[in-house]
Amino acid sequence: MKKPLPIGVENFEDIIRNGYYYVDKTLFIKELLDWKGRANLFTRPRRFGKTLSLSMLRYFFENTGNTEQNEKNAQLFQGMKIMETGEVYTSQMGQFPVINLTLKSGKQQDFAGAYYQLREEIKWEFARHSWVLENLRESDRKSYQEIMDGEAEKEAYYTSLKFLSNCLYQVTGKKTIILIDEYDVPLENAYFQGFYGEMIGFIRSLFESALKTNDALEFAVITGCLRISKESIFTGLNHLNIISILDKQYSEYFGFTRAEVKEMMAYYEREERYEDMKLWYDGYSFGDTDIYNPWSVIKFLYDLRADRNAFPRAYWVNTSSNDIIRTLVGRADRETKAQIEDLLAGGTMEIQIQEEITYGDIEESMENLWNFLYFTGYLTKCGERFENRSIYLKVVIPNEELKSVYDNIILTWFKESVRKENFQDFYRAMEDGDTQKMTEILNKQLQATISFYDSAENFYHGFMAGILSQSQDYIVKSNRESGTGRNDLMVYSPDIEGRSFVLELKAAPKFRQLDAVCEEALTQIEEKHYTEYLEEIGYENITCYGIGFFRKNCRVKKKGV
Repeated sequence: MKKPLPIGVENFEDIIRNGYYYVDKTLFIKELLDWKGRANLFTRPRRFGKTLSLSMLRYFFENTGNTEQNEKNAQLFQGMKIMETGEVYTSQMGQFPVINLTLKSGKQQDFAGAYYQLREEIKWEFARHSWVLENLRESDRKSYQEIMDGEAEKEAYYTSLKFLSNCLYQVTGKKTIILIDEYDVPLENAYFQGFYGEMIGFIRSLFESALKTNDALEFAVITGCLRISKESIFTGLNHLNIISILDKQYSEYFGFTRAEVKEMMAYYEREERYEDMKLWYDGYSFGDTDIYNPWSVIKFLYDLRADRNAFPRAYWVNTSSNDIIRTLVGRADRETKAQIEDLLAGGTMEIQIQEEITYGDIEESMENLWNFLYFTGYLTKCGERFENRSIYLKVVIPNEELKSVYDNIILTWFKESVRKENFQDFYRAMEDGDTQKMTEILNKQLQATISFYDSAENFYHGFMAGILSQSQDYIVKSNRESGTGRNDLMVYSPDIEGRSFVLELKAAPKFRQLDAVCEEALTQIEEKHYTEYLEEIGYENITCYGIGFFRKNCRVKKKGV
């Protein structure tokens, strides 16, 4: 039997003890000890293994206060790469108290709910270390108990990590390692929900006390998507070591390398699907390292185990970051729409890097939006240059998975925008057989939207379906079986004595071929008997339209039945 794939398993102990497939990233520990940063912020896109990496660090470094548990934790690393690095590294195993806090639960509708959830995480971490209580000073014991029971004043939770690390130092004589996962999740959520300022205040107090003025700190590792520093969350933390996707250090420890993916596919005997894996889930560049999306690799392999012919899909969906793409699309001017279209067609664009982007800054400029998309994984680097004290990156959409995300968001945005418009003139022109008027209206609408030409007919199909579906007087059917095939769009009145239409759409390879593809579409309607369904029901007044598209232009031709 093959090892199960760890879908949704982010606890290092669970993965090892339950025999899940594990891509050995334990040399991250060695590199962390070699660089000796006191406070390290790792920024990586969502679902790139940050939580699992922090879990691994906890099980390696933590002295739990229980000898038997420490020995069990040490056993997790038997056979791992870190055990081959020598005693200078392995001697650090089980030597430190560790505070491990995730801020993922701070994603709530209002500040009260977010604060409550984060307070619960803090209470749980205090309870996990409750073995220190009997050896604390009486005054500290009382404060510790109040925080753990949820009875302390709010201010106590704002400085709770510093207090807990001091308590651990008081009992063990060892400084504390602090691990904070997804620190920017509550900030991102607060930005969209409208309580950004309150959340900044809480996170700033939590971090400043724990990382800036904490003599009981050995070192800290923090993870998130963005650096976020202008709003003074990290004020005074001059020693903060920020490692982003631009940096070459630690580049292979979040996400999978090409060699790791090939080894996994060989283990599960699915090497023949490597090109699909690469096309859909490769393409990220961290430092100079080529990286695959680990979540999507695991999900695709899971499907391939059940079916060797499984289709690749867009597994990596980040709802909140998708909101930013919607903002980008919704605010796009003519220049930005052209840039998006070029990216979707496989092109590149250049952006000036702003590493200290904040959620509050996102909508101030399109440059900030592009930066956000880069740092959250929706764009990736394919070139770079340094000029006038600034870094400029050439960026692309990483892979097919991300292109499909953009496609779906753009189509959704288009349908939403279409609902706000009145297309009575188009329906009237369609009823009157006025192909010139129909062409004018469609061309105007095409100029206002965003196209992706590598899947052109799908785009134009969605474009036309969105417009036609606004009519209250007609039923619209898409890809309906009729005659000897499936026509693109069928539009008909609920009243059989009313009007009906068959529309066939074609994408032209060149502008001058628009008329030709319109004729081709009309011929296809006739040869494949696309009107047969309507005729059998009893419709007599049927008009057929062949519509040709080339980028932002179209032609409409008609034929009556």
